[in-house]
Amino acid sequence: MSTYKVIVMVMTVIVGSYTLADGPRMPRLGQPISQAELAHWDTDVFVDGRGLPTGSGNPNQGRILYDSHCAVCHGPEGIGATADHLTGDFVPLDDEWPDKHVGTYWPYATTLFDFIRRAMPMSAPGSLSANEIYAITAYILHINRIIDANEEMNAETLPRVLMPNRDGFIGVYPDHRQRPDTGRTATAPVSPAIPSQ
Repeated sequence: MSTYKVIVMVMTVIVGSYTLADGPRMPRLGQPISQAELAHWDTDVFVDGRGLPTGSGNPNQGRILYDSHCAVCHGPEGIGATADHLTGDFVPLDDEWPDKHVGTYWPYATTLFDFIRRAMPMSAPGSLSANEIYAITAYILHINRIIDANEEMNAETLPRVLMPNRDGFIGVYPDHRQRPDTGRTATAPVSPAIPSQ
């Protein structure tokens, strides 16, 4: 047997016995997360409304909150500042010069709530209460002519808002509800239109 093979075998035995004696070696970074900390980050909202918190808000309440938390970046009434427009001309997406904003592009109102909850306001994401988020969401839906000024948004009404571009996205797979990578079937969102008052 060559000297090289002997050295490799001896080193393997030494390293192996050291590893077995110490147990698995892994970096000791941070600490385990508590259930309370985990609950703070477990804020997923699905298109069918699962995950929406209790609370409510309407466009009139939302306008006041929008002016104090959102207008500096998104402009008065959702247009005209440094961040993306939240509303605008209602030029369809298949036009030569489409206007892509909440009212013409976003397929689900619950996604708007989820995005505001996670990322807004930019200077203090996650700082708004559920009632404030419902109110701002309602205001943005109202300035996009999707809901009336007196409609209240909550965990029951928000998933039922029928967005103008709801059917504007196409599935990648022929049966887009069946995922070939997991074999699971997606649940159909519940979204009948909210009747006008």
